[in-house]
Amino acid sequence: MKVGILGAGQLARMIALAGYPLDVEFVFLDPSADACANPLGEHLHGDYNDPRLLAELAARADVVTYEFENVPADVAEFLASHTQVHPAPKSLAVAQDRLIEKAYFRELDIPTAPYAPVYSFESLEQAISSIGFPAILKSCTMGYDGKGQSVVKSLEDLKPAWEQLAGAPGVLEGFVPFNREVSIIAARSISGDIVFYPLSENVHRDGILRIATSCEGDSMQQQAEAYVSRLMEALNYVGVLALELFEVEGDLIANEFAPRVHNSGHWTIEGAETSQFENHLRAILDLPLGSTAAVSKSAMVNFIGNVPATEEILAIPNVHVHLYNKTPRKGRKVAHATVRAETKDQLDSLVKQLATLADQVDDS
Repeated sequence: MKVGILGAGQLARMIALAGYPLDVEFVFLDPSADACANPLGEHLHGDYNDPRLLAELAARADVVTYEFENVPADVAEFLASHTQVHPAPKSLAVAQDRLIEKAYFRELDIPTAPYAPVYSFESLEQAISSIGFPAILKSCTMGYDGKGQSVVKSLEDLKPAWEQLAGAPGVLEGFVPFNREVSIIAARSISGDIVFYPLSENVHRDGILRIATSCEGDSMQQQAEAYVSRLMEALNYVGVLALELFEVEGDLIANEFAPRVHNSGHWTIEGAETSQFENHLRAILDLPLGSTAAVSKSAMVNFIGNVPATEEILAIPNVHVHLYNKTPRKGRKVAHATVRAETKDQLDSLVKQLATLADQVDDS
C-alpha cells in the first residue's frame, strides 16, 4: 500500500514513521528540495498545482492525504477525481476560510466567539461598533501560528490592522475571556467509526503552541467529543481532525479546526496506546482504529527556532526527543520532546525543565 502526502514537513515525517511498521510506503509532493520527510519516501519536487506532478502522485498513490490545510482546494479536487483523497476536499475548503469555518460551526450549533466579516476599512469600523474592544482582526485565509492577525484595543489600532491585511478579506472576532485553551483530536475511519483522544490543554506564546498536556478524565471531554463528532459526521470526514476550543466559565467555544494530524497531539506518540499518526493511517486505509487510551500522564514541549543540545534534553527523566532535521530559523518549529510521569506534580516538574531548555534557544 502506498500513501501520497501533500507536503513533506514534520507532520508528514511523523505519519511516515508511524506507517513503516504497517508496511506502508510513501510518496510526497513538496516544493522544498530539502523537506524533512524526504528520506522516508519518494519525493516529487515541485509546486502543489503542477499538473504533471499531480498526475504522477495520483498514479503512484493508492490514497492521498495532506499534512497541512493550506493545500489549494482545487488541487485536492483534481486528485479526488483520479484517486482516493482523505480527508475529502470539502474539509479543506471549510477549514481554509475562517469566515466559512465559523458559519459552519454555527450551522452545527457549535458556539463561537462573536464575529463579523471585514471587506473594507468602513466595514471594519462597522464591525467594531458591534463587536467592541478588544478584538482581533484575522485574515480569512492563510493564517497559522499567529500569522495574519492583529489585536485591536482602540480606534487608533484599526487603521494599522486593516493595512496589515493588505486589502484581503478578513474577520473581526471578539476577545473571549477564556480560562484555558484546549483541543480535542479524533479519528474517523472510512467505515464511520470514531475514536477520541483525551483533551489536550495548550499553552501558546506569540501565536505558536509551546506546551500541550494530556488531560485524561477532563470535565470538558464529553462536550468536546460531542462537538468534534458533530463536525466529522457533517463533513463525512475520514482521518484525524483537531478541534481547538476555549473553555469559558464551564463551557466550550470553538476557535478553529485543523483537517489533519495536529501539533497538540504529539504527546500521543509516547503517551497513548495508538498515536494520532498511526490512527490517521488506519482511518484513511480503513483499518480498525487503535485505542486512544493514555498510558500515563503526558505532555509535549515544542522547540522553536533552535534545539538545545540533545544530551541536555535526554538528561531529563522520561523524555523522548523528536528532531525534525530542519534548518534552525526564527519562529520555526524544529523539534519537540514528550515526557511522561505517574503523577501530575511529577509531570509539571518535568515540563518545567523542558520549557526552560526551550526558552533558552527560542528566538521567535
